[in-house]
Amino acid sequence: MSVASQRRRMAFARFSTGFRHDRAGMAGLAILAVFVATAILAPILIPESALDVTKATGGRLDSPSWSYPLGTDESGRSMLLLLAWGTRISLTVGLAATVISVVIGTLFGIMAGHFRGFGGHALVGVTDWFLVIPFLPLAIVLATVLGPSTMNLIIVIGITSWAGTARLIRAQTLSIEGRPYLERSRALGAGNWHQMTRHVLPNVFPLVLANTTLTVAIVILSETTLSFLGLGDPLAPSWGSLLDRAFSSGAVSSGAWWYVLPPGICVVLVVLAFTLVGRATERIVDPGRAS
Repeated sequence: MSVASQRRRMAFARFSTGFRHDRAGMAGLAILAVFVATAILAPILIPESALDVTKATGGRLDSPSWSYPLGTDESGRSMLLLLAWGTRISLTVGLAATVISVVIGTLFGIMAGHFRGFGGHALVGVTDWFLVIPFLPLAIVLATVLGPSTMNLIIVIGITSWAGTARLIRAQTLSIEGRPYLERSRALGAGNWHQMTRHVLPNVFPLVLANTTLTVAIVILSETTLSFLGLGDPLAPSWGSLLDRAFSSGAVSSGAWWYVLPPGICVVLVVLAFTLVGRATERIVDPGRAS
């Protein structure tokens, strides 16, 4: 086994040990495990036909009962089944958009911190532009232009939420650029690509990992907001679209709390869980910054 592999195994073992001793992180991980299991099992245990409006067997906005533990929506469909499928949609959008956001932010951050001159200033300028422009109006415009769909929602959130990651990674890259081993690499003739991929990226990766878990929480809130505004897929029962239909169907004025509270509670719990996991990861991989 190579020295690099042994170091990676030891680093992973230290991280696992530290995470297991972090109560807040483990609590967040347990909550996430429940939601992930629900998202995976939803299409297996619940046939998609159960969400068909034409096959709904309940009444309009029926209150919780033995047959419908969380009541029904305005079409007579079970809110429990809609929430289970909504977990799948919301987590899929959150994770996919986060991957796009983190990849773009990491690339821009490393290149902006590594390159000097016009190229580096141009990358910093683009990043600052995305930071200055308010996220919500920009996302609304893009989502309106592309049209309401789950894939478009993923793209819109992914390409509008990367700037914060880029600034964070750039700051870390600038600190790495002055280290002796990178200066030796330049003296030995290593190119830019070799320096960024073999020296900078491995050293910023723990910070990328910690930032990713925090970004998922922000992305899920963004998905909920855009879906609530009617910019998501109208046929996909995400938590945001459920809240949108609850308000448009008059559930609030009718006192149908079971149509509003469960999706909202799910959003709060998932965001809290990702935040707890992210903070725990940050405390372990970068204790100085976390404190």
